Amino acid sequence: MTTLPGKQHDLHGSAPDTHHTALLLIDVVNDFEFPRGEELFAQALPIAPRIAELKRRLKSEGIPCIYVNDNFGLWQSKFADQIQHCLEDEVRGRPFVEQLVPADDDYFVLKPKHSGFFQTPLDILLKHLGVQRLILTGVSTNSCVLFTANDAYMRDLELVVPADCVAACQESEHCCAMDQMRSMLKADTRPSTQLDIRHLAQCVS
Repeated sequence: MTTLPGKQHDLHGSAPDTHHTALLLIDVVNDFEFPRGEELFAQALPIAPRIAELKRRLKSEGIPCIYVNDNFGLWQSKFADQIQHCLEDEVRGRPFVEQLVPADDDYFVLKPKHSGFFQTPLDILLKHLGVQRLILTGVSTNSCVLFTANDAYMRDLELVVPADCVAACQESEHCCAMDQMRSMLKADTRPSTQLDIRHLAQCVS
């Protein structure tokens, strides 16, 4: 792992303190119990093992993982309550969430709207970690992933959005958003299996 100058005290305790790159897992703690949730779940379930494998590979190189999750309008809930709800209640999203349960050394940010940056501490956390590149995964490609990518690009962050680790309700919606991120946001959209993890861990172009 490349260490950046000006290291600060760790915000979490055991999570990596500084790194050029971070993985965002967007709305993966998800019950899929909402309008079009069944459509999205059908497209999302195949990407869960790919995200899990990418996360494993990145963590082996010391890259921090940040869960950026919708609060579903439950302003008094805790992230742990959302995880418990998705794992213990009979909800549609349970088999998806079971593959992506956060570890103790992962970070999390709850968001009230589509972008992971809007009215959240994500920007502060990324600055603390020294992040210059974001790898975006999760759902949905044409909504929360795209909105987060837009805000990241406005902050001059380099973007990687593996096409096989994000999903939308329909393939056409997914492809349209991927084209937008590739052409307008200069995102690297290669599949996760084609990413050079050691390169991502060591430098920013």
